[in-house]
Amino acid sequence: MRVNANLNERVVIDTTQLPWLDSPLPGVQRRPLERFAAESGPTTSIVRYAPGSAFKPHEHPGGEEILVLEGVFSDEQGDYPAGTWIKNPPGSRHRPSSAPGCLLLVKLCYQAPDDQAVLRIDTRQAQWRPGLVEGLSVLPLHSHGTVHTALVRWAPGTRFSRHRHWGGEEILVLEGVFQDEQGDYPTGTWLRNPDGSVHEPFSSAGCLIYVKVGHLAEGLADQSSTFLNIS
Repeated sequence: MRVNANLNERVVIDTTQLPWLDSPLPGVQRRPLERFAAESGPTTSIVRYAPGSAFKPHEHPGGEEILVLEGVFSDEQGDYPAGTWIKNPPGSRHRPSSAPGCLLLVKLCYQAPDDQAVLRIDTRQAQWRPGLVEGLSVLPLHSHGTVHTALVRWAPGTRFSRHRHWGGEEILVLEGVFQDEQGDYPTGTWLRNPDGSVHEPFSSAGCLIYVKVGHLAEGLADQSSTFLNIS
């Protein structure tokens, strides 16, 4: 099943309105946001674990990234409450589960083979830094080559200058309402802006967003940090 597989198209999805689809494991359901092949290859999904759900041990050849949105996610290395960001590198192996249940953002098979960093970040306790404009705060999560991942908090009334995304941009709105000249994006909205796209983002009410840039095209110069301020 291919979902939003044309990376040249802009995509805006209210993830809260998508139907839940059963995964191969009972108790685990998914809302696919992008998928390029059935059960393989690069994939982005909202994933829900029912209480007591568990996967068998398995490997991630292209790596895995998880942001815990609700509940507690677990594997043999620990328990990860809401607000935890996890990076398992290419070739890693684990046995995920959730005793109380959880809601996750999951990205599979986007990491370069040499990106072997193993990361567990409690974003509720981590150190934020000032952004490039007043009202913007950034929590860098990881950078590798042209790819940068961060949480970005916008104070009410914050505006950023018009800019271009070399390598594209992906956003999940975690709190509040994110905006640009094309619309308003409330909590739960997932956006994918293609390589070379231009916009002028702002937030009247304030918001918190997950952002990944530079991963939607190959062979680009490292010009993708924009308002992340993490290069």
